[in-house]
Amino acid sequence: MNDVFGLEGRPTLVVGGGSGIGRATALLLARVGANVAVADLDGTRAEQVRDEVAESGVVAFAIAGDVTSREGADDVVDRAHAALGGLHAVLNIVGIASWGTLLDLDLATWELDLRNNLTHHLLVGQAAARHMIEDASGGRLALVTSVSGLYGAPNHAAYGAAKAGAMALGRSMATEWAPYGIRINTVAPDIIATPRVVAGFEERGVADMDKVMAADGVPLARWGQPEEVAGPLVFLVSDLAGFMTGQTLVVDGGTRVRFPHGGPKPFGDEE
Repeated sequence: MNDVFGLEGRPTLVVGGGSGIGRATALLLARVGANVAVADLDGTRAEQVRDEVAESGVVAFAIAGDVTSREGADDVVDRAHAALGGLHAVLNIVGIASWGTLLDLDLATWELDLRNNLTHHLLVGQAAARHMIEDASGGRLALVTSVSGLYGAPNHAAYGAAKAGAMALGRSMATEWAPYGIRINTVAPDIIATPRVVAGFEERGVADMDKVMAADGVPLARWGQPEEVAGPLVFLVSDLAGFMTGQTLVVDGGTRVRFPHGGPKPFGDEE
């Protein structure tokens, strides 16, 4: 098969690659021939995914690190660049939501949500772009955001604000770094069945999330799988998306296309 993705042998870094969407993304990159550095806060998980990636016959590395600090982000990106001999693409999956009402939202929680869901995109992006500019190689960045940054985000307002900020940051990066041949795009998923998310719903007594999604009117009537976010991410850093930058792909089972009024019958029909 021809290398239609343009990623065969290319050095790529997946930040937050130890589980869920990150793991699925690292494995898909390996399937299309990319060399992959798997970075995660949990070094053991990074090593486990690295071993899975290596089964595809590509070069694979594991890196443990915390990208929510300047030092940590620089260290992860620098080590990936050194291990892989460059950086063609960086895909940043890191993110975690907190929950609570706005009236109860304290400043510490607000700042933690921004650090966990927005600030690290700036830090990783800066570190990666500096290498790409110095190498005069161009490059691609893909950031995971959320539909919570497109809608109101009741009971997790800080998370929603951070995700909206990440999309805006991606557009700014795309504008400033385009002269260096660097493309930046984002993916905004709805609820995805990652191990952490599944466990969280099970703790609240929700065993069948597909029924919940159907009841909420999601057109595809189910929640998404990690592999269904990995696909758009890999597409965005591939040659197939070569003329795309500053864009957000929404991966939400069709939620945004559903008209919220009028019920199942055409608007205006009467009994």
